[in-house]
Amino acid sequence: MSGEIKVWDPLVRLFHWSLVLAFAVAYITQEDFLQIHVAAGYLVLGLVAFRLLWGLIGTRHARFSDFVYRPAVILAYLKDLLALRHRRYIGHNPAGGAMVVALLLALAATTFSGLLAYGAEEAGGPLAGLVANAGRSARHLFEEVHEFFANFTLALVGLHVAGVAVESVLHRENLARAMVTGRKRAED
Repeated sequence: MSGEIKVWDPLVRLFHWSLVLAFAVAYITQEDFLQIHVAAGYLVLGLVAFRLLWGLIGTRHARFSDFVYRPAVILAYLKDLLALRHRRYIGHNPAGGAMVVALLLALAATTFSGLLAYGAEEAGGPLAGLVANAGRSARHLFEEVHEFFANFTLALVGLHVAGVAVESVLHRENLARAMVTGRKRAED
């Protein structure tokens, strides 16, 4: 082992843990604390927008070009993982990169559908002018779609945490710690 190297920049780490907190608050407050839920949802939306921008102009391992792979590469990686022959990546591995994209898309769908539901139910938010007069069935649909994507995102989070745990064990490397410190082992 030749020491550690810097992988995750401070903005990626701040984004990650802020998103964890904001999504958790939004999810927990969905039924009883609307204003907190809405504020957390706006924070999630802002964080997703930031991450999309940082994925284009950020540091090496933050850029999408570093971790977005073709589907064939992702499938080959997963096949190698099941056979315990997969290689270690300094940044996101192909499955991890796919998970980042899936989570960002799911969060975008969750927040957009939340804006529709908020506009229709409460006549609030930037989409209220478009949906404030929606009928009961449309309001119900917006709410159901929002709830589906929130639960789907939570399921993706569970898969993400499981993937981090598996990779941490297989490579004998604490990946959660790396997302706190920004550092990973330099090489095997």
